[in-house]
Amino acid sequence: VNSLYPSGSKPVKIPDTPPTMVFKQMEQIAQFLKAAEDYGVVKTDVFQTVDLFEAKDMAAVQRTLMALGSLAVTKNDGNYHGDPNWFMKKAQEHKREFTESQLKEGKNVIGLQMGSNKGASQAGMSYGRP
Repeated sequence: VNSLYPSGSKPVKIPDTPPTMVFKQMEQIAQFLKAAEDYGVVKTDVFQTVDLFEAKDMAAVQRTLMALGSLAVTKNDGNYHGDPNWFMKKAQEHKREFTESQLKEGKNVIGLQMGSNKGASQAGMSYGRP
């Protein structure tokens, strides 16, 4: 997660030697989760610390990593340097502006919800024995 932030603002403090105390290890996981939320990962996509520490729900951990990767690819802010094909790009808003004449023309079009006399029909169908 540190690689997704600009240099100089690394949210997870990584000590020179890996911590051996359980409390410190869990604290590092919590720092990662906080950084992921600050980056924009939705709280419902974030796993709980014990899910990783005790390997209780590794699928939740994977979902968090996938959500973080998708968000990084979608943001496209230059901090993600991996293969963009690893993650799905999230849908983005695409506003459209229509003129009054275009809106009027749209009222004259019969949508497919109204039905169609082309394509599949029930003609020739039979039920039961012939």
